[in-house]
Amino acid sequence: MPGDSRPPRRLIAASGGFLGPGATARRLRRILELAVARPVLGWPGGGDAVIAWGHAPRAHRAERLAARTGVPLWRIEDAWIRSIRPGRAGGGPPMGLLIDRRGMHYDPTQPSDLEVLLASHALDDGALIARARLALERLRALHLSKYNTHDPGLEPPPPGYVLVVDQVRGDASLTHGGLARPERRFREMLVMAQEENPGARVLIRAHPESASGARPGYYGPDDATGRVAFIDGPHSPWSLFEGAVGVYTVSSQMGFEAILAGHRPRVFGQPFYAGWGLSADEDAPPRRQRVLTRVQLFALAMLVYPFWYDPLRDRLCAFEEVLDQMEARLTAFRQDRDGHVAIGMRRWKRAHLQDFFGREKPLRFRAEGATLAWASQAPADFRGLRVEDGFLRSRGLGAELVPPLSLAVDDLGIYYDPTRESRLERLIAGPLPPGGAARAERLRQVIRAAGVTKYNLGPGADAAGALAALRAERPGAPVILIPGQVEDDASIRLGAGEVRTNRDLILSARAAHPGAILLYKPHPDVEAGLRPGKVADAATLADLVLDGVEAGAALALADRVWTITSGLGFEALLRGIPVTTLGAPFYAGWGLTEDRGPVPERRLGVYPRPDLDRLTHAALIAYPRYLDPVTREPCPPELAVERLASGRTARGGWRLRLLAKLQGSVASYAHWWR
Repeated sequence: MPGDSRPPRRLIAASGGFLGPGATARRLRRILELAVARPVLGWPGGGDAVIAWGHAPRAHRAERLAARTGVPLWRIEDAWIRSIRPGRAGGGPPMGLLIDRRGMHYDPTQPSDLEVLLASHALDDGALIARARLALERLRALHLSKYNTHDPGLEPPPPGYVLVVDQVRGDASLTHGGLARPERRFREMLVMAQEENPGARVLIRAHPESASGARPGYYGPDDATGRVAFIDGPHSPWSLFEGAVGVYTVSSQMGFEAILAGHRPRVFGQPFYAGWGLSADEDAPPRRQRVLTRVQLFALAMLVYPFWYDPLRDRLCAFEEVLDQMEARLTAFRQDRDGHVAIGMRRWKRAHLQDFFGREKPLRFRAEGATLAWASQAPADFRGLRVEDGFLRSRGLGAELVPPLSLAVDDLGIYYDPTRESRLERLIAGPLPPGGAARAERLRQVIRAAGVTKYNLGPGADAAGALAALRAERPGAPVILIPGQVEDDASIRLGAGEVRTNRDLILSARAAHPGAILLYKPHPDVEAGLRPGKVADAATLADLVLDGVEAGAALALADRVWTITSGLGFEALLRGIPVTTLGAPFYAGWGLTEDRGPVPERRLGVYPRPDLDRLTHAALIAYPRYLDPVTREPCPPELAVERLASGRTARGGWRLRLLAKLQGSVASYAHWWR
């Protein structure tokens, strides 16, 4: 606890809300257990504390119990970033809690733990301030708020308006926020917004629960007269701040966010962010005399005060990990909010695809009106999202019907098709988001340390001894790894140049490097007999054939990789290994590879030239979606790497494995299964 070195012996729940069977109650208990102690029923004794959910209607039970027994009363509330939807609208459990020993952040009748932090923290930790500055930039870039059903792509109103923030009636920040008559204060605020901004439009932003009809606000249709109107549509708060010339609030969290966006809001209540020199306050508590910067306010309120929770790893975590996980959730929600009609999805994949894309509305599989398609099955004029396996896929082969952890999702083309621009290309060519370079570098380090590759097939054969013998015979000769490919793969059909077969690939490498040691690694699908591409005389053409050698082990042997369009070339770049391409894979043409194939001219003119961080971030963080095989929740790539490294991933059942074998030998059966 901030400022508390003596946690209580027990946390006593005075009502059943903390002890219920629902997912939210279970999450509350778990966060409290990790942060302090597990809530229990019982009679408080020495060293215990009684907990209440804020000032909820049943909080009086905890208040009476604490007063009768003389033990401390602690109040609990959702943290500032909660979920996609409000809790009452099926938003699910929160991502963190505010646990306050003194009061509650919205109740000015006595200082809360947060107010004490804001008033007394030394703020002399440079690392904390640097973290806060970067986290704030990421928060804004993600358009992240407490609830997140808004659409950042929705065009905001024309700029120059005054933003008035409504709240739900009966909210605890109003009933316990030092306001005798909240209705009068909201009336006063609307009048003041018009008087202080003559001629400007006044736009009222309803609370998400009021906009959905779940709870009434303080403004209604009768207030939309003259220059006053309601904002129409689920606009992002951060987009609304950009066009506002002023922000007016009583005690909404949007007032806090307005400060973070660079505004100096007019505040008519006594919220936690009032009184620190960052807002124009009507009635701030006079005891708040310190002047803070917005980064300092953010650091203490977001990084120090809350207890953030990682539901994928079941642990308390830093705020930055909440940002990573909410980014994954937001991507899924924003792409899937309207639901999908899917085509080209093989039957064995459909249950897995429901987990990926059917969280908002169940996937429908039919030809008419398709909005989602497996990339290789999409019609030429398809205008929806194309899907393909991602670059950190699974422990096992797709051809053996092992479901993927990651899927590439593209609204323009698809990464393996250089004949048209893809979303991945735009991401590689575009700027990195805040913190993107450092995150990409960390991810590469984790991948290298864990030895994770696309398929992660296990230890496999060991070729180190055979290579050592070749090195002894030819000291100083460069070792070139040649990854074989599936010869009817779409990346070959669409992206290869003159060299289009594995045999010709080996011959071209030999012609260019006659003295090199050539290691040929057959593609795993070809080795398994599931796809075409076998080179019958590979042992004659190459110095060593790496049958059964895992991709990571093969890369560890190489000084250079020589490929047409193989994804192993990208994995080599992640490990700092030079790559020569004879085709046009997604990673070619940016100045990071030696390109001998027909790369698209549109990539050559990008300036500044992308570096490895931009390529890594685009291909592994921004472009794909990941599904945690343990919790079945959207997850960031860092978690996917952990699962792949630990082996906690999904495998196809025995029926799917049998079907995979049949697919390798009976092509007509595979065609039917589509």
